[in-house]
Parts: sequence; C-alpha cells; structure tokens
Amino acid sequence: MQENNKQESVSSIDIIREGRINKAQELRDKGINPYPYKFNKTASAKELQEKYKDLKEGEETTDRYSVAGRVIAIRNSGMFIDLMDDSGKIQIFSHKQNIDAEKLKLLKLIDIGDIMGFIGDIRRTPRGELSIKAVDFEVLTKSLKPLPEKFHGLTDVETKYRKRYVDLIINEETRQTFKKRSLIIQKIREFLAQRGYLEVDTPILQTVASGANARPFTTHHNALDMDMTMRIALELYLKRLIVGGVSEKVYEIGKCFRNEGIDTRHNPEFTMIELYQAYADYNDMMELTENMVAYVAKEVLGTTKIKYGENEIDLTPPWDRKTMIGAIEEYTGKDFMSCSNLEEAVKMAETIGVNTAECSSWGQVIDAVFEEKVEPSLIQPVHIIDYPLEISPLAKVHRSNKRLTERFETRVNGWEIANAFSELTDPIDQRQRFEAQALAKANGDEEAMEIDDDFIEALEYGMPPTGGMGMGIDRLVMLLTNSPTIRDVIAFPTMKNKQ
Repeated sequence: MQENNKQESVSSIDIIREGRINKAQELRDKGINPYPYKFNKTASAKELQEKYKDLKEGEETTDRYSVAGRVIAIRNSGMFIDLMDDSGKIQIFSHKQNIDAEKLKLLKLIDIGDIMGFIGDIRRTPRGELSIKAVDFEVLTKSLKPLPEKFHGLTDVETKYRKRYVDLIINEETRQTFKKRSLIIQKIREFLAQRGYLEVDTPILQTVASGANARPFTTHHNALDMDMTMRIALELYLKRLIVGGVSEKVYEIGKCFRNEGIDTRHNPEFTMIELYQAYADYNDMMELTENMVAYVAKEVLGTTKIKYGENEIDLTPPWDRKTMIGAIEEYTGKDFMSCSNLEEAVKMAETIGVNTAECSSWGQVIDAVFEEKVEPSLIQPVHIIDYPLEISPLAKVHRSNKRLTERFETRVNGWEIANAFSELTDPIDQRQRFEAQALAKANGDEEAMEIDDDFIEALEYGMPPTGGMGMGIDRLVMLLTNSPTIRDVIAFPTMKNKQ
C-alpha cells in the first residue's frame, strides 16, 4: 500500500489498522503479550552475514542465535520471512519440522512491519541465502500501520521529512546518511581531541543575540520575568572561556537557531561547531579547517576525493586561498579596492548588474557582488580571505590594510562551510563595532548584532591573541553524503504546518 497515495482512501488504512488491532487482541487471548518488555538478542544480521560468508550453499550448522528486527517481507505463508535490523537483513526459515505446530499457526497473525524475535540455527539455502532455521519465535511489537507498498520506499517528499521514522524503515540510503552523520561528528571530536581541544557547553537560552548577523527567535522566562533569545551562534561564550583560561583550545558542537527562511542549505534549527585557539590567528585556522575536513572525509569515506552531484571535488590539503577583492576582480574584472566610498562601489556594482539597494556600506556592496558573481563558481575548496571591516564586527583589523579584516570563509561546491577570524581582542574596538551594529539594527537591519556588555567586560580582563572558526555540521554532512538538501541530513527538519 503506497504511503500517502491519493488514490487510497483513509478508510482503507483504517480497515487495515482495525484488522491488526484484532490480531493483537487475538494474541492476548492466547496469553501472548504483543508488546513484551525484553528480548535477548545475541547477534545482528551483519555479524552473521560476515561470520558465515564462506558457508556453502545447502550447508547447515548447529550454531544457534537469537535475532530480532522488523519483518519486511513474508513469503510462502510465513515459511520465509525477511527480517531487518539496524545492520542489515537476514532470512528466517520457519517450518513445521522445527517449530511446534500450534506455535507455527501464530505466524498467520504476523504482518509486514511487525517486530519479531527468532531463535534458530544458521544455514545457507540451496539458492545461497543465509538463513536462520527457526526453532522458536516471539512477537515483540505488533505494528498497526502498514508500510509503503512492497517496501519500495517513499515517493512523497513531504512524507519523507514529516514521517522520518517511516523513511528510515523504508530507505537504506537514509539510514546510511544518518549513520555517516554520526560518524562525521565522532571523527571531528577525534581530530580535535588529538590536538588538545577541550569540548565544552555554553547556554542556548541567552539574554543578548550576538555572535552572528542573524535574526533570533525570542521567548520569555516566566519565573524571572525576562525576555530571552535562543542562541544564533556559539561564539561569545566560548571566547569568555578563552578569557577565563579553562583551556587554550576549546570547542563546542551544538544547536543554533536563526529565524530565517528555509531552503536547500538553511534550516532554522541547525548544528554548528565553533572552536577557539589562543595564540593563533586566521592562518592557523585555515590550516586546521582543511586538515579537519580532509581527516573526516578520509576516515568516513576512505578518500579525500569526493563526488557531489556532477562535480568531482578534491579535499586534499592544502586548499587554495584567494582574497575576496582579488576573487571579485578575477571573475568580474572590477577592482573594488579602487572605490573609496559607498557611492563609487554602488556605481561599479551596477556596471556588472548587481543590485545593491539594501547595501549601506562599501563592505556590504563587496559582499553582494561576491555572493552573486563569484560564490557559485567556487566548486573546489578555497579559503576566501580578507573581508571588509564593515561586515566583520568580530574580526581583527587586517594588519596591512585597515579597510579589511583578518577573516576568511571557506567555500566548497559554491557554499560557505566555514567562517573564521583572527579574533578581535581589543575591548574598545569591540564596543565601537557593536555600537555600529546596534545603529544598523535601530535603522531596520534585523540581522545586525546587539551590544553584549558582559562580553566586552570579559575582554577588558584580557583575552589572548586567538584564532576562531565556525562550521556548519549539516552542510559538511551534505557534502560528504552527496545529499542535495539540508533536509536530507537533519533527522527532523522544520516543516510548514500542513494546514
């Protein structure tokens, strides 16, 4: 039965559900709990497939195991059952020669989707299928809803994301994506642990929305009678920890929340890693970023050369480096460094067809031109360095050009995957940058930062020279799993209400 099939009436689902409820009651009437408490599983499908890969066709053993999983196929009135667990599939052979006749009748009450436990001996059928020759079984969960027809998978995208549990049951590719996601995060932690980084936790509920240019979600704490926001970045509390000296290297992997639109690369709730290293600068962060991504790719995929869509991407370090101004000139022929003010930059942008109506500074014009004319072409990994001062309120002024900052963003496949700075450690300069942001916010820029007085006070106690980097975990997982949308790598993405 096809999930969400428009030709299928709700009543037919109800009929199937009612039939399964009746089967569950029939089990109870026979003294069998269709939802028991535990089952002693001794082996997974994958373990058995690997251990007995050399077992010859038609050969039987007396090696006994108990397996458990979801029924995904039933053939010959239950004589052959395909059982799937989180590692793979194994066939169950149920025959009256091996199972008590009365118990065997219970198989008539079993449906595709039920979770079952089987006990039996290993054999390989004459057709070459590794099987459990069952001597006993137990109903572990009676499924009331039917799975999509013939186990071919979900075709309705809305259902795929809204009912991820069904998608995971049906689609092996989906299960593998989330297993890789877990492994990617594990390998990031492993990489940083090898380099002496300390993993920490910082608040999700905050009183000031800062650390990024983004519109926050707001809430209210009743007991304290105070408005709060959900964090838009991890940055400022991690820097407080650098000030405090808990470690010279700290990082956090955590959820952030931005009240923004949804597209293939954006979800309002997303996972980030941010890390900070004392006595380092943005050059050190470039090296760390490319080495971390290459390490993870090698560990998870076995290679640093990956395929995303139609593109072959080589993640092998070192990665290319281009200045933002230089990259724009390379792709457009225009040198925006020659523009001394906003008006000149707007005129130059207009000559190449870039709309700058929402730009209020030279730096914002540069950013708009780069995003439209350069970014989509950056398929191979590259660090775009030296961003304008106006759009980098948390980065140090460039040591050789006061119009720029020591900031880079890493681009792969035309996406930003990392953002990093030589961190601003001068509290006076930081307050002035925040004040400029607050003015922009007062003038209608909802994504401008607020002034965080406590953070500035922390800087006044003294923060060492520091390099910092933030990376979107979801986008990295997209890249390493060849997933076309961020919804494919977030188990439960934000969805619009059906009504």
